[in-house]
Amino acid sequence: MKNSFATIALIGKYADSELGAHLQAVADYLQQQGRRVVLDRGTHNGLSIEHVEVIEREQIGRECDLAIVMGGDGTLLNAARSLAPYDVPLVGINRGRLGFLTDIHADQFTEKLGEILAGRYQCEERLLLRMQILRDDVILSENIAFNDVVVHKWEEARMLEFETFIDGAFVNSQRSDGLIIATPTGSTAYALSGGGPILQSSLNAIVMVPICPHTLSLRPLCVSGDSRIEIVISESGHARSQVTCDGQINLGLIANDRVLIQRYDKTIRLLHPEDYNYFEILRRKLRWGEKL
Repeated sequence: MKNSFATIALIGKYADSELGAHLQAVADYLQQQGRRVVLDRGTHNGLSIEHVEVIEREQIGRECDLAIVMGGDGTLLNAARSLAPYDVPLVGINRGRLGFLTDIHADQFTEKLGEILAGRYQCEERLLLRMQILRDDVILSENIAFNDVVVHKWEEARMLEFETFIDGAFVNSQRSDGLIIATPTGSTAYALSGGGPILQSSLNAIVMVPICPHTLSLRPLCVSGDSRIEIVISESGHARSQVTCDGQINLGLIANDRVLIQRYDKTIRLLHPEDYNYFEILRRKLRWGEKL
């Protein structure tokens, strides 16, 4: 990876009218440092940002040495999925609420970006998931997830019925509201709300968390990140179902559909300031140790 970061892309939260001035400040700072700065076209819509070239997301993947994402974790999830095939490292500037992934505060961007541009940073590789939907052995859809793939019921109070396999071995059949298949990154998102464990971000592991299972002995299961997980929607189930990637991509399922989840063949590289500490992020965001 080049430390020069000659060409840097800016990606912001979609349709955020208050983002323009912040993106302009970051663009001006980077240009003062002698960098070529480009702006994601989807971010540009509705914003007035001067003296910055606007290009498509795919062109960012082909031409940029770094992408700076300004917004919340959802904005970074979207950027990560689209740029994963191109191996573009990401830096997150937080203008959202939680900020597990966008860990640089907006008020500190000149200091922290200055360190990163000078080559003083931590580089962290995180795994992603590839999800495929198969119907009659034909791939209907294929998508990437950074946080999680969730198979769940759709607009009905009835439970979903499905079977789960890992590396071809039958694991169980269950009736529940669904199943969360999360990366270590996603273990602090929906999976945590569902009672799953927190996985350290560097682990090569996947956690499977049932959503409100009918059988209370069904507990979260942690498996190797190299596992091949298969979920088969049962014919006996009456609830309509769908699969969701990162809470942002939603696809309908029918009986006998197979959902295949396995590790994507590329990782996402997140660049953090030198003083980044994963456990400090957990303490702050989850409010561990606060007095009640």
